[in-house]
Amino acid sequence: MKERLYPTLAVGALSAIVAGLVLSAAGAHRAADLVWAGTVVALLVPLLWSVARTLAGGRVGVDVIALVAMAGALALGEYLAGAVVALMLAGGNALEALADRRARRELTALLSRLPTTARVRRDGRIDDVPVDDVGPGDVVVVRAGDVVPVDGAVREGRAVVDESSLTGEPLPATYEAGGTVRSGVANAGGPFELVATHRAADSAYAALVRLVREAGADRAPFVRMADRYAAILLPLTLAVAGVAWAVSGDPVRALAVVVVATPCPLILAAPVALVSGLSRAASAGIIAKGGSVIERLGRVRSVLLDKTGTLTLGAPRLERVDAVDGLPPDELLRLAASLDQLSGHVIAAALVREARDRGLELTVPTSVVEDPGDGIRGTVGSQLVTLEAAADAARAREAGLARVAVRVDDRLAGTLVLADTVREDADDLIARLRGIGIRHVALVSGDRAPVAEAVGAALHLDRVYGECSPEDKLEVVRAVRAREDLRPVLMVGDGVNDAPALAMADVGIAVGSGATAATDAADAVIAVPSIAAVAEAIRIGRRSLGIATQSVVAGMGLSFAAMGFAAAGFLPPVAGALLQEGIDVAVILNALRALRP
Repeated sequence: MKERLYPTLAVGALSAIVAGLVLSAAGAHRAADLVWAGTVVALLVPLLWSVARTLAGGRVGVDVIALVAMAGALALGEYLAGAVVALMLAGGNALEALADRRARRELTALLSRLPTTARVRRDGRIDDVPVDDVGPGDVVVVRAGDVVPVDGAVREGRAVVDESSLTGEPLPATYEAGGTVRSGVANAGGPFELVATHRAADSAYAALVRLVREAGADRAPFVRMADRYAAILLPLTLAVAGVAWAVSGDPVRALAVVVVATPCPLILAAPVALVSGLSRAASAGIIAKGGSVIERLGRVRSVLLDKTGTLTLGAPRLERVDAVDGLPPDELLRLAASLDQLSGHVIAAALVREARDRGLELTVPTSVVEDPGDGIRGTVGSQLVTLEAAADAARAREAGLARVAVRVDDRLAGTLVLADTVREDADDLIARLRGIGIRHVALVSGDRAPVAEAVGAALHLDRVYGECSPEDKLEVVRAVRAREDLRPVLMVGDGVNDAPALAMADVGIAVGSGATAATDAADAVIAVPSIAAVAEAIRIGRRSLGIATQSVVAGMGLSFAAMGFAAAGFLPPVAGALLQEGIDVAVILNALRALRP
């Protein structure tokens, strides 16, 4: 509504002012006054509604002075002055609507991730039924790649699932028969059957959706820079106008004071600088959802970082090849990657990618048999190759590693060790955050505490929070925000488990441009591969906010000087309104500097 209303009113106000000037030049002064008065009335209606909502919320908005100026202009017959103020007001609100047009907090991606139907085994057949019709005891068939629709227990065999979106753990988890699998995770292995233990509405993923909504509602309201100044400016303006009226006995002189005091730099300069910051951020691959996000970024003092997919790559990478029995490491990798070309496992993809990056020539395997959770075997050339979990795989997983044993012709040929590695530019991010004055940088991860602490130590972070559930991450955000010297707080993450914390933090940044819960709940999205862009987002926010503040202070200084002249009777309302427009041009030109690097 606001996006369409104020641009239309701004164009209408400008057209009306020009039409009135043409009528006045032609001698039709009465008609010109009617056109200008109509413009003022047209703006007063939405302005009254806006001011009433602001006051009802316990805040004094910057539009209150404009309301007083426009109402006074109508009462005293200074219609052109009122129309000029109306133009300024509509233009400023149009700019803010432009800046905030992308500030959407619907959880469409979060909700769409959970399937709307489930495959249920009933009476000897498998039927697709609405997920809300699945109840405890129903047997749900989960195909390879499917997202698990409800919480349940594995019926028989084993299930291999990717839980990274919920826990941040990059390596697949294996559950034997009877093991509990949560909704919202993806099947990373073969098909399996699940005995539902909860209805969809009571499952883990539905609870997470509710948690995100509650976190967004619980976040402290943001107060615009313009409204902070308005709380001081309004009583000062009314006091000066009252003195001018009392001393001169002329209400028009009081109106002139209010007109030149109308906070055009607040209404125009701040939005222009912040919209310019939006554009500058977009050119750097940072998509912010509104000008208020740029303003909040400019004030950030603490940064909380997720680990998996944020500080790390979020997928296993080959760390080393431990070859035995005289087989060269590259040949061991080639044999394993050749076999894994026919596997859909996340580790298989990592091995194939690494082999191709090394320029190894892969062979198409034959007679391939894969048992999800146990391993894969097949013939590569003339050799029988088997890949399976190493004997110490469970202990390695505790340290954040995956160890794959490679057997060639039934003899152990070596072990491939994989890990989720820290991004190459993570060090640069931390250094830049320190350089721009961030006081507290912490790691908040759902991964195992020893793994998280190792990453935190390597990057010299101030604090590490490991094994955090979505609820735990919320508590960390609350705790840091409770310290006055550490807020505002920026949270950076990429997974579903980060969404509640992103929604509650003063600013939430999602890493990656895909349609995920994190991007839905966040205020900004980093759409470039460099995590150092987080520091760039804060730097752009700081610069844009600084330019906005500079423009406002300079503009309001000129307005205060003009108030003195108006109070002394040297500046009538129309001249004051035109002078204010000149001040507007000056501060807008200064605010546009935020577009430049």
